[in-house]
Amino acid sequence: MEIRVLRYFVSVAQTHNMSEAARILHVSQPTLSRQIADLEVEVGGPLFERRSREMVLTATGRYLLSKANTILSLVDKTTTNLQAQQVDISGSLDIGSGESENLDALMKLLAHFQYDYPNVTIHLHTGNAMTTENQLENGLLDLGVTMGRRDLRSFDSLKLPQQNRWGVIMRKDSQLAQKSSVVPTDLINLPIFVSEQAMQRDFFADWWRNVKDSINVIGTYDLLYNSTLLVRARKCYAIAFDGLLSGNMAKDLTFRPLQPELNEPINIIWSKNQQLSPITALFLKRLRAAFG
Repeated sequence: MEIRVLRYFVSVAQTHNMSEAARILHVSQPTLSRQIADLEVEVGGPLFERRSREMVLTATGRYLLSKANTILSLVDKTTTNLQAQQVDISGSLDIGSGESENLDALMKLLAHFQYDYPNVTIHLHTGNAMTTENQLENGLLDLGVTMGRRDLRSFDSLKLPQQNRWGVIMRKDSQLAQKSSVVPTDLINLPIFVSEQAMQRDFFADWWRNVKDSINVIGTYDLLYNSTLLVRARKCYAIAFDGLLSGNMAKDLTFRPLQPELNEPINIIWSKNQQLSPITALFLKRLRAAFG
């Protein structure tokens, strides 16, 4: 399966039209049709349903498209980094992370790094810890930032000095907003959104302990922003990290820390199974110098 043919396949999948894809790729339509037909023979089944005006992916085609995008992204990234010269550092640095205000020190370090090496392109990818770890293992990320206590034996890691503090986000007109902190009994029978990652770990089991059966979890979130829209609209509550309210949300919503206090570590991780690019190795030196 050639990289060139995968690019042909992706272009047809994106345009839904053989003629348009041929125009974009600067190849003749018969050549493109033949390449797609050969690819279908190679994978053992049709990749498209040929309709009168468009090409529609089959189940096999949809599966190949998801893998082809991953493969081509990895090929492009590898090519860019191989072309980087030590005397003139250039290329890309891909970092995956969740959301936290405690990444400010890391971002300042990243900003200084790019100032010193202006030919380095920074790509920031937002996602939960599981997504970040999977992308690291697949070589799509150079570094990841994970929040919380996780099994990191498959990765090399560096622990940041900051920690994330858990609390409750609520409307400012909520009765609970009159308190300086939130104890488990305050949440009895209230509609609550919780981080999906924390729920999977049953993270709050020890915290709400005896009132667990009275806790009304109405949903979960991967990243916080959309759930704050529901908090504002529905007068529900979200258990989340401190420091994530900003802009219009900060006008209507407020944060109260949990009591007893709950904090979670922040780790920078990278794969033990992937060769570090020169750019990643250089940035890691700065990370170790800054954070120990």
